[in-house]
Amino acid sequence: MSSSHSTDLVDETIRICRELIQIPSVNYGDGKGNEKEVADHVVQLLKEVGIESRIYESAPGRCNVIARIKGSNNKLPGLVVHGHLDVVPANSSDWSVDPFKAEIKDGYIWGRGAVDMKNMNAMILATVRNWTRNGFTPQRDIVLAFFADEEAGSIFGSHYMVDHHPEVFSGCTEAISEVGGFSVTLSNGKRLYLIETAEKGIHWMKLTADGRAGHGSLMNQENAVTRISEAVARIGNHQWPQRYSSTVKIFFQRIAQATGRTYDEKDLRPLLSELGFASRMIGATLQNTANPTMLEAGYKANVIPGSASAVIDGRFIPGYEEELNETIKTLVGPEIKIETITRDRALEVSFEGDLVEQMCKSLIKHDSDAIPVPYVMSGGTDNKALSVLGITGYGFSPLKLDKDFDFMAMFHGVDERVPIEGLTFGVFVLKDFLENL
Repeated sequence: MSSSHSTDLVDETIRICRELIQIPSVNYGDGKGNEKEVADHVVQLLKEVGIESRIYESAPGRCNVIARIKGSNNKLPGLVVHGHLDVVPANSSDWSVDPFKAEIKDGYIWGRGAVDMKNMNAMILATVRNWTRNGFTPQRDIVLAFFADEEAGSIFGSHYMVDHHPEVFSGCTEAISEVGGFSVTLSNGKRLYLIETAEKGIHWMKLTADGRAGHGSLMNQENAVTRISEAVARIGNHQWPQRYSSTVKIFFQRIAQATGRTYDEKDLRPLLSELGFASRMIGATLQNTANPTMLEAGYKANVIPGSASAVIDGRFIPGYEEELNETIKTLVGPEIKIETITRDRALEVSFEGDLVEQMCKSLIKHDSDAIPVPYVMSGGTDNKALSVLGITGYGFSPLKLDKDFDFMAMFHGVDERVPIEGLTFGVFVLKDFLENL
């Protein structure tokens, strides 16, 4: 690629990233979201270079965009390259900048969605626009999917598309999306690139305690608020046992090799100290977790309500869903009702095959010091929905990051931002990967 084409690719990635951030596609949960304006913009960006796409509206304003770029070799399976268009809310009073202005400051693009995940959407769009302008045709079919509702369980997004329009993914066997291919600098300066090959499963639960309603001034041993509070405290304070998946074991073996430290499968936690900003997220992949996130009870200061509820965000290691559920039941006891709000599977695939090999090659081509490794993501992506169709998903939205940049704090965080240098690296790696499959 000529230097002028390289500059054009980078400039367009930055511009598109900013444009997407400036469209506030906020998902408030409970079906309250709207991706229509940002979906229309994606369609227009594709149409400008002759790529036809279609919007699939799962509910009023809940929009998914799908396009298929035909490959030159119909014997090769197709690849789904996907992102989500929605973002979580941002309280502007907490931010040092306007979260929807996409300001460039200190070498970063600031704004809600800068890392989750309008940066990857921009890299995808800039890459395929570059292809059509330069007459490039990929070897395999590339299905572009920009989903709604990822931030609230994907009901109106990837799950809707898989359930109602699986035909758009026909011929595809693999997929790539967010939260993978980013760098983590170890304490000795060696640079890992974490490729997501596994995800914890999700079980969001609503707990409900019933009790005896009454006046707040009277004795009440059947207080629903007390019952729910005690149940929530038991869950929140529970020490979950360590449970190591195959991917976690491989990941920590690579850490030990790179640092010269001891690999002890009885307890891998001492190696977390090598991982800097990634230690909290990786630490959460060593065990099941269950965090209380919401409480609801009462309507007046002097009235004891007849019921009280709480929401628990449960995440389970591949293979340990039953242990999570049974432990929660034991902790809350028989008086507490447990309802499932959202449940989605855990994923785990091996770190091998043509796709993985090309990811590694593309990373090393653009960073000769790169050490690609597989890892488990503590959250979830739309790869969960695609797995229902037998599509193997990976997290690969490459970014080269400074050692001191707390990347994980950017997800749903205040002052979310993405480094322009990292984004520049990312689009070159992504383009190289897609062009050499």
